[in-house]
Amino acid sequence: MKIEYIPLQVHGDERGSLIALEETKNIPFNIKRIYYMFNTQQGIRRGFHAHKELIQVAISVKGSCKFLLDDGIDKVNITLDDPALGVLINPMVWHEMYEYSEDCVLMVIASDSYDESDYIRNYEDFIKLV
Repeated sequence: MKIEYIPLQVHGDERGSLIALEETKNIPFNIKRIYYMFNTQQGIRRGFHAHKELIQVAISVKGSCKFLLDDGIDKVNITLDDPALGVLINPMVWHEMYEYSEDCVLMVIASDSYDESDYIRNYEDFIKLV
């Protein structure tokens, strides 16, 4: 499985840094939803699903966490720990997030609004579909 990272341009000076996120420019789709996770307790894994059509970019804006990405053939583990780097999560990629640092804020940018019918929450069902 090829992991596609999204490099984000940092603008800044002695006052600090800024990253702008723009749909169809550095985010490769129209943005319909943004959400973020924080205060995730130690030892907790999140995710455990794939999407039929949704495309997402995950960015650890603070701290770090690890991802398991699985396309039904290959499984890859990555660490997100750079606020200037996102990872693209395409449709039909099972994903789990784990080993959150205490200060982790994980932001996810999505191509569509929440739609429960787009989720595949059972791994066996996911494998049958891919």
